[in-house]
Amino acid sequence: MRLPDFTLARPRSLAEATELANDPRARIIAGGTDLVPNLRRGLEAPRTVVSLERLPELRKIEPYEGGLRIGACVPLARILEQAQLPAALREAAQSVGAPGHRNAGTIGGNLCLDTRCLYYNQSAEWRASHGYCLKRGGDICHVAPKGKVCRAAFSGDLAPALLALDARVEIAGPKNALGVKPLQDIYRDDGAHALTLAPGEIVAAILVPSANLRSGYAKARSRGAIDFPLAGVAMALALSRDKVKTLRVALTGTNSCPILLKGTEELVGRAADDALGSAISKLVQKQAKPLRTTIGAADYRRQVAAVLARRLLARLTHGDKQ
Repeated sequence: MRLPDFTLARPRSLAEATELANDPRARIIAGGTDLVPNLRRGLEAPRTVVSLERLPELRKIEPYEGGLRIGACVPLARILEQAQLPAALREAAQSVGAPGHRNAGTIGGNLCLDTRCLYYNQSAEWRASHGYCLKRGGDICHVAPKGKVCRAAFSGDLAPALLALDARVEIAGPKNALGVKPLQDIYRDDGAHALTLAPGEIVAAILVPSANLRSGYAKARSRGAIDFPLAGVAMALALSRDKVKTLRVALTGTNSCPILLKGTEELVGRAADDALGSAISKLVQKQAKPLRTTIGAADYRRQVAAVLARRLLARLTHGDKQ
């Protein structure tokens, strides 16, 4: 599968990169572990590919008031080396692909992964023979034929960890505009348009607050290495005298965007026991919305997400602070 024709741009400043990316037919590339396979399969046909390789400011990890600022182009392998980062983020990075993927793939790229579906992530010939889907070229979602919204699943591993840690993102835009917003604000529940970023907007950095939290990440996948999550769960919590003081839980692989579980604030003050695990499990099963987007059955993915959440709670409450 050959790459399509496009112009490769290598800007030397973030301002230049945002101007080039302002073209709706431009695509950003950092590590390329997601974009390049999509280009080879004909899923993308950009006029310009804007490389961020000549922007060293996007590869820095530095303190900021209240935590750490991680440049969007920091490789996942480097995340694993930062002992000062929360365990959930390091565990999520460790779970991504193989060592080669982690050496090339970046934290910003993982947050901006394209959504995935059995009917979309195929060769151009396969998709043409089956009938193009709502996500690209067609007018029907093969997963939910009666619906008008694409149900492709978001499968990035780092987003739920960062959601659980209450991270924010720096967004660079045309004319050097730079804004900060909560991470969840860059996503919408639409598999065809999961990112809310406008043309010209680039994730420049991730702001991870320092907090006295126990955190972790767990995922289920078809194979023990390289696979995207069938379901992934991140959790961050604080305890006071064995009672929950803070609790945030996030999911990936089950919905068209990563989600921060609603209703966990009502569990604050409860004992960290099996009953709490059951309550979290019920919230997960209610809010996880998997469909036939992977080789794993939808109900299995919902159930396994609930089990992962219970096990993660047990690990964090009975282990050392992460």
